[in-house]
Amino acid sequence: MLRTPLDDNQADILRAERVLLEDLRAAVARLDARPEDERRLAQALRQLEELFLLVVVGEFNAGKSAFINALLGQRLLPEGVTPTTSRINIIRYGSTVTETAHEEDVVVVSLPVDWLAEINIVDTPGTNAVIQRHQEITEDFVPRSDLVLFVTSADRPFSESERAFLMRVRDWGKKVVLVINKIDIFDTEADIEKVCQFVGDNGQALLGVRPQIFPVSARLALKAKAVSGVERSALWQASRFEPLEAFILGTLDERERVRLKLENPLGVAARVQEKYLGITQERLALLSEDFKTLDTIETQLAVYEADMQRDFAYQLSHVDNTLHEMSNRGMEFIDQTVRLTRIFDLMNSSKIRAEFEEQVMADTVAQIERQVSDLIDWVVERDHREWQAIMEYLTRRAEQHQDRLIGQVGTQFEYNRRQLLTSVGQAAQKAVASYDRVGEARKLADSVQKAVAQTAVAEVGALGLGAILIALLHTTVADVTGLLAAGTVAALGLYILPARRRRARTELREQIEQLRGQLHEALSTAFEDELGKSVQRVREAVAPYTRFVRGERDKLTALEGSLISSGRTVSALRQRIQDS
Repeated sequence: MLRTPLDDNQADILRAERVLLEDLRAAVARLDARPEDERRLAQALRQLEELFLLVVVGEFNAGKSAFINALLGQRLLPEGVTPTTSRINIIRYGSTVTETAHEEDVVVVSLPVDWLAEINIVDTPGTNAVIQRHQEITEDFVPRSDLVLFVTSADRPFSESERAFLMRVRDWGKKVVLVINKIDIFDTEADIEKVCQFVGDNGQALLGVRPQIFPVSARLALKAKAVSGVERSALWQASRFEPLEAFILGTLDERERVRLKLENPLGVAARVQEKYLGITQERLALLSEDFKTLDTIETQLAVYEADMQRDFAYQLSHVDNTLHEMSNRGMEFIDQTVRLTRIFDLMNSSKIRAEFEEQVMADTVAQIERQVSDLIDWVVERDHREWQAIMEYLTRRAEQHQDRLIGQVGTQFEYNRRQLLTSVGQAAQKAVASYDRVGEARKLADSVQKAVAQTAVAEVGALGLGAILIALLHTTVADVTGLLAAGTVAALGLYILPARRRRARTELREQIEQLRGQLHEALSTAFEDELGKSVQRVREAVAPYTRFVRGERDKLTALEGSLISSGRTVSALRQRIQDS
């Protein structure tokens, strides 16, 4: 990193910074980080192994190249009133003067200047130039710097565009030194002091601390180094270049350079950490809306189930009423039939059975069959309506976030999320559009028929619901009519007939109650099964969205913790560097 070996504390800080930068790279990679942010973290890692980097920035025509030429003692870089530096020039030590293209927009200039063996200087294109690319590559290179020398011109110090550029430099946590060039345009010391005060006040307001300020004339300094004697002394004093040169070559000694070198990656790390912690927290906040969506759907399903179960009891009461009416008719039939006046009819079991079917059973089978059919239609209709409600809700949710992006990064997250919302809505819409009401009703009817048959311990075969009900009712008829016909045995004992009537009434109630129980169990089984399937269909349709939301929350919560920890590490390392 630097020529002087690091002490144990510095070496430990260096190791901690490498771990920090690697952890950050891994974290932001999981957040679909912008390539430039990943690249800057990688550059920060590489910079730890390179020489101290002094980056010179400023607007075009502020005299950056002239300043560097003065520092080097010879006119090695082109100067002019138009943008002359179109690339990044990294100036480093070399036994001969060479110029080598290093990467896109970067040229390495080697010069035989001894102090360049310890410090690399970077000359950047002017900001605010007509050529926008100049500003882009300047701003891209600033994060690599260990120290930023910001050159402003005395004739237009601290312009609004310079203020905006310095804000971006500040955001990277860089140490900034301000150089006011071209002070030779002033005639009095008061004018120089006035511009220094102006730049210092504005710099403090912007950077939070009062920056070091060096008023110089790079033009006079270069002239002074080109002559000797009294003329050199006068020019050198007028240039005021000596304090700045002493700072760079003297005050900025090995210890200070190590400190700044170790601080450099922390500025990059802090900027990236804050940026992606904000993105992570924005995403978590957005996911909270998605959990509300899922909770709303679950609440809606719970309400749907509760409403259906309540309303099913009402629907089932129609069957109960039909059986209750049949029971009442049966009671009346028994009272009217089991009498001495009808003793001869009681001896004719076929006649009693026929009368029972006509007067008691009547149209019970048809009524129950119609009521079951109505119940099936009701279940299918409510199921269909629930799907429509969820489809409309999810469609509205997807539309609300159609154009929403999370900051300037992480669009893949929002894309995935929006796509899932849309696909779930489309799945619901497709289910509604393809809903075969007749087919669904038929399937449910078959399910009811099977449940009734199984509950009645009857063979399903090709029998319809009506046939099964008739079989059940005939069983009841046979039991009761057999009991009525048995009253003939007691014909000679008149006191036994009332007992037979009471027993027949009891038997009929029990038979009808058993029948009611069988129908309740069969219909309830079929209904609960269908209701469960309906709710499960919704949950299965929403499942990809649910998995995404839960998975993202778990991932983002872990990343949030990691990024917060990285922020604490940055603060702790900065403190250690300040204390060392």
